[in-house]
Amino acid sequence: MSWGQDQQNGATFAHHRGCFSTSQWPPTDQAAAFDRHVLACVFYLAFEEVEAGKATATEATGLSRADLRDVMTRYFPAVPVNAFALEKLTDPEPDMEEGLLRGLLIGHARPGDPASTLFAKIIARRSLRNDHLWQDLGLFNRAELSRLMARHFPALAAGNTKNMKWKKYFYRKLCEAEGFSLCTAPSCQECGDFESCFGPEEGESHLARIKNGFALD
Repeated sequence: MSWGQDQQNGATFAHHRGCFSTSQWPPTDQAAAFDRHVLACVFYLAFEEVEAGKATATEATGLSRADLRDVMTRYFPAVPVNAFALEKLTDPEPDMEEGLLRGLLIGHARPGDPASTLFAKIIARRSLRNDHLWQDLGLFNRAELSRLMARHFPALAAGNTKNMKWKKYFYRKLCEAEGFSLCTAPSCQECGDFESCFGPEEGESHLARIKNGFALD
């Protein structure tokens, strides 16, 4: 696949992403369009990581080759199915940590919705990155991530009543499922590291950095 075709494919995802305003969510009757927006964000970031030699498409997304083919065919028919050179890739092998995160998310996924399972795999893989989860998904802001969680993992999202950072919340739920807690503070209000769990998740989106000419870390 040529560099020019890579650029065109990346531009297709950028076009989908650009259809949404940074200050407005799509109306609730456009839920499928919102899913496409999130996938466009993730896939655009994946293209950048593949181009930079940082990951393969399966490594960047946590999706299998079959999953990637399905997403491309269903959500982005204008992009060639072989845009990620799938025939050269191997399916991802989640380690224990990612497997636990997948299990948590899939266990709370919206029943009967294949998209929820796809997002569970993507979120589990991107949760292993170092920045805020909304940034590592390529989203505009944390509010978009919260909407994604409410849409595809409603029971899990409903439990985050204190607006805890999503990565922290996932690991808290995993600890609770195992019957223990890594936190030694008697309560959140008495914790000396309160900001690490509940502080603001501000910053520039990764795709904005790319647009402004900054390389991915």
